[in-house]
Order: sequence, then C-alpha cells, then structure tokens
Amino acid sequence: MVFDKNNYAPGTHPDLPPPPGTVGVVGWLKNNLFSSLSNSILTLLSLYLLYLLIEGGLSWFVVDAVVNANDKPGCRKIADGACWAVIVKRFDQFIYGFYPLAERWRIDVSFCLLFVAAAPLLYPDIKFRKYMLVFSCLYPFIAFILIKGGLFNLLMIETNLFGGAMLTVIIGVTSIACSLPLGILLALGRQSRLKLVKVISVCFIEFMRGVPLITLLFVASTMLNYFLPPGTNFNLLIRVIIMMTFFSAAYIAEVIRGGIQAIPKGQYEAADAIGLTYWQTTRFITLPQALKISIPGIVNTFIGLYKDTTLVVIIGLLDPLGIGRAALADTKWNGLSTETYLFVAVIFFISCFAMSRYSLWLEKKLSTDHN
Repeated sequence: MVFDKNNYAPGTHPDLPPPPGTVGVVGWLKNNLFSSLSNSILTLLSLYLLYLLIEGGLSWFVVDAVVNANDKPGCRKIADGACWAVIVKRFDQFIYGFYPLAERWRIDVSFCLLFVAAAPLLYPDIKFRKYMLVFSCLYPFIAFILIKGGLFNLLMIETNLFGGAMLTVIIGVTSIACSLPLGILLALGRQSRLKLVKVISVCFIEFMRGVPLITLLFVASTMLNYFLPPGTNFNLLIRVIIMMTFFSAAYIAEVIRGGIQAIPKGQYEAADAIGLTYWQTTRFITLPQALKISIPGIVNTFIGLYKDTTLVVIIGLLDPLGIGRAALADTKWNGLSTETYLFVAVIFFISCFAMSRYSLWLEKKLSTDHN
C-alpha cells in the first residue's frame, strides 16, 4: 500500500506544533494574567497602579533627586526630590564609622579576604579547597591583626572608633561563625543521655530564648563589669559579640534539634547494628542529615541575627543606623529621615538577600529528590 504525503501509517504521524497563543510569552500571559474577564481587569488595574508608583518613585528617587549640596535647604533650592546629599557627605562614616582615614585600607583588605576565606566553606566543590581551608582557619587572626592596627602594636586603633557597615559586618560575621558550632553542641547536648550535660544545655537554651536580646546587651554593657574583678577592662565590642553569639546559638540549637528528631529511628538502629559508636553515628549519619534538613531555619536565624545587630545603637555603638541617627541630629540635615533610613535598609537588604539566595542554592545542591 502506498501512502502519500497526507497519509501516515499508524504510529508514524509526526507531532504537530501547539496551537498558536498557548506557548511562549503570549501563552504565559494568557494563562496567568488574562485567563478570565476578572483576571484581566485586575491585571490592568495592577499595571496602572504600578505605573503610578514607578512614575512617582523614579521622579523622587532619581529625576528630582539631589546628590550635591551642603545642607537640606541647599537641596530644596535645587529640587524637591530625595536629598541624597546627606548620604554622599557622610558616606565614609556609613561604611567605616570613625576609623582613621589613613588606615581604612585595612578594612578594605580584610573585607576582600573575607570572601576568600568563606569560599571553601560555602562552596565545597571549589578548586584547591584543601589549601584554602588552611587560610580560612588563619583568617580570623589575620583580620584581627589588620583591623586592630598591626602585629606589634595591637592597641593602635581602639574599638570605640569602629562604626558603620564595618561594625555590622564584624559583629554579624563573627557571631554567625561562632554561634553555629556552639548551637550544634547545644543541640547534641540537649539530646544527650548524660543527665548533667542535658540539664546544662536545656537551662542555657531556655534562658537565652526567654530573655530579649536587648536585655542581654544591656547586661553586657553595664552590669557585667560588676561581676568582674576590680580593674578588669573587658572590651565592650567583645562583650556584645559574646552575648549575640550565645543568643543566636540557643535558637540554632533548637532548629538543629528539630532536624535531628526528623531522622527516622531505623537509621539509629542500623548504626547500632553495624557497631558504630555515638560519635561515629553523629558524624556520619545524624549530623549531616540534620544540618541538611535545618538549612532554611539556620539561615533564617542568621538573617535575624544580622538584622539584630542594629540593637547595638542602644548601648552606644554606632552601626549604620546609629550613624544615620547622628546625621539626622545635625541641624544641616534635620528632617531627612526618609533618605537616611532607606539607605540603611538597602545595606541590610543586600546582605540578607545574598544569604537567602545562598540558602536556596545550597538546598538545591544537597537535594536528593530528583522527581
């Protein structure tokens, strides 16, 4: 039997293209934004509202904004938009605080080296990871020497000069790096069969979770000196980092404990059956799975901790929020709170958004669900 071009043997008919307007951009718009009359009306209304917001926002943020002026009245003489001159004039303070101008290269170098030190910890597949981990272990000492002023003159730069974004990064990164291992130990301690270890872990976790962070910071800044020997000089910045580390560790411990409890009991029984010790079971079976399960909660705690660094302004440390408040106290810039706080919000948004994106990337990388 002979078939012409319009006749095909059973099972040999070629696939036809999808109907026009059901795929691509047009198909997506039709299915998601204009699938019905009500959806079409809501879409058009939303687009109109977005247009009004974007038009007004661009006008205030960019078109009518002023970046070069000596005070608020000077801004208003030029245009009625945002007066970004307050940020431009105090940009160095927002980033470095009151760190000596001639020594700010130390902050820049430490910040750049931070990415080098964090790379092998955050990306397990990176090249030369084995050698880079050595630098990661040495980085805290290198950064301390750089920021404090040198190897043989560690008291050259006082910590009361620290401020702005550099202070936020120092407190946030140090507290995050220290709270994770401490939180893991507390989680294991709370699950321990040793009564004393369990009681100590539970008491620590419940106390830290039951007290507001601002209270702990007040204790660190004022009351802690009463419990130290006379004449003891305990740096305020170190006290703040310790308290924030303890506070974050308590929350991380509970997040990881939830991950541990999500592991099926049969895996523990299998570990006992093949003769693994407690620490071998923890290292190879329990902890890797618990950390994987707990990634969203851990990162969420880290983001909260990073944002909570703004509370240090209450005890006299000038983070970006404190620098902003100091700028607004100046009569030349009084009344520019919108511009100031928006700039501070952008600083924190960039950092927190980066952490959330990394969390999603790590979850996908470690995912074993290929469905």
